[in-house]
Amino acid sequence: MSLRLGLDFGTSGARACAIDDSDAIVHGQRVGYPAPGNQTPQDWRSVLLALLGGLPQDVAANLRGIAIDGTSGTVLLCDDGLAPLSGALMYDDARAHAQTGQLKSIAPSGHLGATSGLAKFLWLTQHVEQAAYFLHQADWLTALLSGRPGIADYHNALKTGYDVETLRWPDWVLALPHSHLLPDVVAPGTDLGTVRPDLAARFGISPHCRIHAGTTDSTAAFIASGVTEPGIGVTSLGTTLVLKQLSDKRIEAPEYGVYSHRYGELWLVGGASNAGAGVLQKFFDAQRLAELSALIDPMRDSPLDYYPLSRPGERFPFNDPMLAPRIEPRPSDDISFLHGLLQGLSRIEAEGYAKLEELGATPLRAVVTNGGGAKNETWRKLRERLLGVPVGTAAQQEAAYGCARLCADNFRISHNAAAN
Repeated sequence: MSLRLGLDFGTSGARACAIDDSDAIVHGQRVGYPAPGNQTPQDWRSVLLALLGGLPQDVAANLRGIAIDGTSGTVLLCDDGLAPLSGALMYDDARAHAQTGQLKSIAPSGHLGATSGLAKFLWLTQHVEQAAYFLHQADWLTALLSGRPGIADYHNALKTGYDVETLRWPDWVLALPHSHLLPDVVAPGTDLGTVRPDLAARFGISPHCRIHAGTTDSTAAFIASGVTEPGIGVTSLGTTLVLKQLSDKRIEAPEYGVYSHRYGELWLVGGASNAGAGVLQKFFDAQRLAELSALIDPMRDSPLDYYPLSRPGERFPFNDPMLAPRIEPRPSDDISFLHGLLQGLSRIEAEGYAKLEELGATPLRAVVTNGGGAKNETWRKLRERLLGVPVGTAAQQEAAYGCARLCADNFRISHNAAAN
């Protein structure tokens, strides 16, 4: 038996998923962070060890590969022994406003805002001394397993300024102070060597188990969906609404919040709206949401013109940091109110895919869905009507499953040569 393990470090906790050679799941586990809103690298390490400790003996002994994904843009500085020298700057940390101003004068990309990895790099190196490595969350955790610090995958490195077209750090990035702290960058899934011997012995993991370069959480979820060709969109109906689609053409349109990851010979294009299921949770719990949804006719238009944001500001399918939520007037009955919210979210999704096509992506011919909202059949039918293409649910939705697939010998999403 040969198994691969994917570890997904998300916003509230981490998941483990082990799969066999036929990609069937043989083990799964979740461990939450003690304080999700105030995560530390020490929390990540503790959760990592808890997940490894939770592996059944036969699973651990037969592992042949492990890969980790993390939240995109979550970073830290550490010393040469991987001890953190800074707290975690999370994916949504926007403290680097002054550094964004510095970047605007030299950076050709409009994606490097205050929450970008590169703005955080400048902030950290201006506040922390004597660091040895700047690493993304997935890089640091992967290094704990491999014992090889200073390596990143180019999905995580994209918004730290890495050029995924030429597979190198641009000269203008290398000219920044402390650029020697930036990691060497390899393709997601690259074999980084065997697991550390002490960890193998401690957790009963096969000493031959290989550690692979990881990816971002949203890209791992895309991999889990099994989509391999252009024209099929993957919509994540989570707290926010995330659209991804394979394209023959790289698309970079920061004015619309659109960017591309390298994905083999194709490009994984997409964007994320600030609207999403998070706004539904403000008004309804899961049980009430299911009860009301069953009473909605998805073939009928709601007269309500909602733009369901949890707070002001939108980034995709258009960029308006001042856009106010539009969830009024609220009708007297909850059924009509929910109908308006679901329709508003569905229209944003349809506008998002239309924007991708307008910018050059392959025309949409089907959509698969993951995330908590994928379970809502009324919403699926409403979305299908507005999108005008078949809408289904991904057979596998967990990012940890996608990470496990990243370890397979026959799964290569990109070039396997490192680029410095």
